[in-house]
Amino acid sequence: MPSDFRLFPADTKGEDLSNPYCVYSYDCKTDGANLIDVPTAYYKQKRGHKSWYQGLRYAANNNCAKKSSKVQSFNTVNASVTRGITENSCTTTTCPASLDVNGDLSLIDGTGKYHWGINSNGTCYPIMNSYMGAYLCDPDNSDARCASPRNSTTPKSNAMDPFNYQMDAISSNWPIHLGAYTDYLVYQLEWVTGKNGYVRWMLAGNPLFEVTADSFSNVPQNSNSSNPQKVMLEEPMSLIFNVALSSSWGTKPPNAGGACRGDGSDETVNKICDEFPMLMKIDYIRLYQDQGDDLDADNYMQVGCDPSSHPTKEWIQGHIDEYQDNDNLVTEVIGKAFCETNSDCTVGGNYAKTDLITESSSSKATTRVYGPPILLAFGVAAVAVFFHIDEYQDNDNLVTEVIGKAFCETNSDCTVGGNYAKTDLIT
Repeated sequence: MPSDFRLFPADTKGEDLSNPYCVYSYDCKTDGANLIDVPTAYYKQKRGHKSWYQGLRYAANNNCAKKSSKVQSFNTVNASVTRGITENSCTTTTCPASLDVNGDLSLIDGTGKYHWGINSNGTCYPIMNSYMGAYLCDPDNSDARCASPRNSTTPKSNAMDPFNYQMDAISSNWPIHLGAYTDYLVYQLEWVTGKNGYVRWMLAGNPLFEVTADSFSNVPQNSNSSNPQKVMLEEPMSLIFNVALSSSWGTKPPNAGGACRGDGSDETVNKICDEFPMLMKIDYIRLYQDQGDDLDADNYMQVGCDPSSHPTKEWIQGHIDEYQDNDNLVTEVIGKAFCETNSDCTVGGNYAKTDLITESSSSKATTRVYGPPILLAFGVAAVAVFFHIDEYQDNDNLVTEVIGKAFCETNSDCTVGGNYAKTDLIT
């Protein structure tokens, strides 16, 4: 979105000089720099129109312990939002729990007693993310909005064609309960394309955050209608699962730049440092596809890397300049193409599956595997190694047999005796 629809920047050379990152703690002194459309009258006076995306949906994580001070009433909050927020910040009684005064406040899925955006139980609640996207530029760009604009004394590098691009980051931050550190949690993501589409993030089947196609397409406008309308994301994407700490998000280790524990006198610091390195353990990842016959005509959901409705390979080849530059040319590599047709990937009539296990998981061994029967595969591998052993040693460097990590403790673990093999990746 253009600057005219984004959060007012904090005055880091004036009122917020001593607190330049106040936007992340919602305590900026600059008017309008804490939350979108807060104060309501200030934004209306300066712009005459709403800002950012409208109708985003937030819901509680009710696994957290209840705090009476966080309990909200829909009637109270709805009345406050309707009147307009007068202060430069939010409270439990004036704003939705999400801190998004433009968020949806209707009943969740149109039923029951709980409303989007209202913390009726006083539990953990996702809040609107203050980070709204970076402004991307080429290295020679002098636009003040660029992260590192080129100054007048620096010669141009001509590394690439000039460009300016404002990214929009739509997300929420939600507190996690203790159970996430002691057991596995089930997260879900629903992604539906089309004009009635949406992306919904869930925990154990309960919604946490949702972005609808309507939020993308029905955006606020100024007198020049300069705010681009968008459609629900439908291009092929990949899933990335990671965990990280970032100082950009206000997370720093104790005694940054030195020993984590410092002099070891602070017991709280010691306990934090004892937990490093931290791991995110994933038990399983499953992908589902709605193959019903009642889908909307513009619902293009498909599982695959080159779907027929959106031929990814053809698109990349036809727009190769968007995927490479002179310093990073596209290089074709041979991947692990285990299958070319469904029948290649099937054993006994079922689709193949590879298990990725990072900790203890289900005790049931998979009955599906890529490739030929396991005993045949082992036999071929043994013959290949036997006939080519001379390629891996000479008289000065003979092959030495070592004992590695045994992934199996019993024959049944290794699925010998008629069962298909399963390979575990254990971290």
